Amino acid sequence: MAFGHGWISYRESVFFQVQSLVLLVLWVLFLLIKVFAFIDCIRRPAQAFPAVSRQSKVLWLILTGISALAGLVFQDPLGIVGIAGLVASLVYLFDVRPRIIELFANRW
Repeated sequence: MAFGHGWISYRESVFFQVQSLVLLVLWVLFLLIKVFAFIDCIRRPAQAFPAVSRQSKVLWLILTGISALAGLVFQDPLGIVGIAGLVASLVYLFDVRPRIIELFANRW
């Protein structure tokens, strides 16, 4: 990489480095969310999903598992696969999971 008279200026180089760092941070953050959703889904009892009027545990395991696996394979947090996987994991975490926790909290 030559600066000044070469192919890329110093400012462009710094911009690309910052951009790469931001993408890396987003990838790690999104991957942690996806893996957490998958592990949490594994831990919940299967009978809880129909009890809260949501899809089956198997479907949520498939969605969150493929989401986490795709995050590892594609490593593009802002691509269509990365965003779709993140949305599926967030739906589980903010819609299904609280209802299951509430269902079992009321039983104690």
